[in-house]
Order: sequence, then structure tokens, then C-alpha cells
Amino acid sequence: MKKGIKFLSTLLIVVVFVLPLLSGCGGKKRVTINVFNWGEYIGETVIEEFEKKYNIKVNYEVFETNEDMYIKIKSGGANYDVAIPSDYMIKRMIDEDLLYTIDFANVPNYKYIDQRFKGLDYDPDNEYSVPYMWGTVGILYNKKMVKEKVDSWKILWDPKYRKQILMLDSQRDSIGVALKMLGYSMNTRSLSELEEAKEALIEQKPLVLSYVVNEVKDKMVAGEAALAVVWSGDAVAAMRENPDLVYVIPKEGSNLWVDAMVIPKTSKHKKEAELFINFMCETAIAHENADYIGYNTPHTEVLKLLDPDLVNDRTLYPREEDIGNLEIFVFDKDMVREYDRAWTEVKAK
Repeated sequence: MKKGIKFLSTLLIVVVFVLPLLSGCGGKKRVTINVFNWGEYIGETVIEEFEKKYNIKVNYEVFETNEDMYIKIKSGGANYDVAIPSDYMIKRMIDEDLLYTIDFANVPNYKYIDQRFKGLDYDPDNEYSVPYMWGTVGILYNKKMVKEKVDSWKILWDPKYRKQILMLDSQRDSIGVALKMLGYSMNTRSLSELEEAKEALIEQKPLVLSYVVNEVKDKMVAGEAALAVVWSGDAVAAMRENPDLVYVIPKEGSNLWVDAMVIPKTSKHKKEAELFINFMCETAIAHENADYIGYNTPHTEVLKLLDPDLVNDRTLYPREEDIGNLEIFVFDKDMVREYDRAWTEVKAK
């Protein structure tokens, strides 16, 4: 027994002295980065692949709207290293000094981003963002439930589809739809036009089954509604599962959007954030993302790997000559309060 005690004492001394040496030699504490993205907006194994390749842990969180994302980052409640907002929100965050400029020496894969998506108004000097996905907003409808031609936003105000319409629970998108339906710009600065759009949405509310975000795809696949306002990638994913679904961009025009990767000033690991952004622009990874989620890629090499039927569908992948009546949302700080007011009044009715 005494021999056992002596042995255990010796072992304890060895452990006490050796463990600090091992931790000193072994290693440096593993870095953790916090990534903030839209729901269902990344390939299933991408995070795991990044963690394995670089030995960096990723805390991954999702948001439903640009406004939700903005409020959380603006409040400083969490130290996000990478976020993926949309164009107009990126401009707002730049103007409010919420983003770091990116050191593109650490993002060599930026060379694969199509020139069409560089130098846009929200980041004209390509300092703060790296495009991730792009697309349009349109109507997804079930051809078994809708027999007439769908080519106008006005169908979303047709009483025959009462409680068969899904609208996006997204301020800029739903107000933008109403503005386009009325023949106005999605970026109007006219208070009277904005008021008309607000009243149109209030008038429409009895026809709306619900305001949705991520769940729109599943609801349309299941045949729970006849018509839905959707982002194009959700349309692609839904049409893969239900052949009765069709996506159109109404004749009045719509929104062309770009989501891009940025580094908020909440970041504690800027270099690792740039490493993650570069990883997301690797051809194999960008292909995995685009193929899985169905959204349009700005990555020139990935375009060569996607299904030609998808890329050649000019409704889903509009060319330069197809975008004459499509608008990229513009951030206008003088109008933010007015849009907030209008949307609050719509939702309150």
C-alpha cells in the first residue's frame, strides 16, 4: 500500500510538471471565429472543411433579414468576424464606420470574382466586401393552382388568391414589390410614392397567408400556397423538389441583389476572417456552396462547373441585356426612418 502511495505521489509530480510543458510546446490556443450568415446559405460540409484545413474553430450563427443582422452588429452584442449582408446594408455599414477594409493580399482568390460584381455603388472602390452570391426577386407560383399567365406583380393583389399568397417578411423587399407594382422605383425618395406603397400593402394584407423568410421554400414545395415572393435561389431549390413550380420576374421589373462577405469592426480576428473569406472563394468551395443552395455565383470558374441548363436560364441567370428594369437597392440615410415607419404601419394592421 505504501509502495502504491509512493508511486502515485511520483506520478502526480510528473503530471504537474509535464502538463504545463506540453501545453507550452503544443500549442497555441485554437482561434475561434464567429460567422454571421443567412439561414440555409452555405454548403453542408464547408464549415467542417475550413476547420479541418486551418485548425480554426467556427461559431456559425444565422439571421433572417438584413435589418436583424444590422441591429445585432450595431449593438456590439457579439464579436462577429465575418458577416454576409446585402448591397444596400453594406453601404449603410460603411457609412456608419462598422466595417474594416479588407487586406486583399490575404484574399488572392478575389481574382475569380466576375468584374460585373466589382465597383458597384455600395462599395465603389472594392475595399470592404467580397461578393458571395447574387440573384433577383420574383414570383414563384404553382402552375396547378394558377392557370393564368403570371407576368405582373398585380396578381398578388387579385382577390381570387385570398390566403394563397406568401410575402417576404423583409422591409425593403415587400415595399419594393409594392413600389414596382405601382410603377415606381424601388429606391424612391418620394414620400407620396412610399405612402402609396404602404397603403397597397395594407390593402393586400387580407389576401396574404403569411409573411415568411426561410420557410417560403418548404411551404411552396408542400403546396401550401399558390404564389410567393421569393429570392431566386429559393426558387431554384423549390423547383428542384416540386416540378409544378415556376419562377418569373414580373414585367414591371424587380430587385437585383448582391450579398457579400464583410468584416465587421466587432472582429477580434481579422486575419483569420480574411482567411475564411479567401477559403469561400476557392473554386471547389464556391462550387459546393452554389450547387447546394441554388443561388447565382459571381465566381467565374464555378460558372463553368454548374449545370448548363441552370446557367443558361436567363430568368435565373439574367445577362447584362436582361437587367434594364432591375434595380440594386440603394441605401439612403434620409429615407431609412420613412421606410421603417411605413413597414411598422403595414405590420401593425
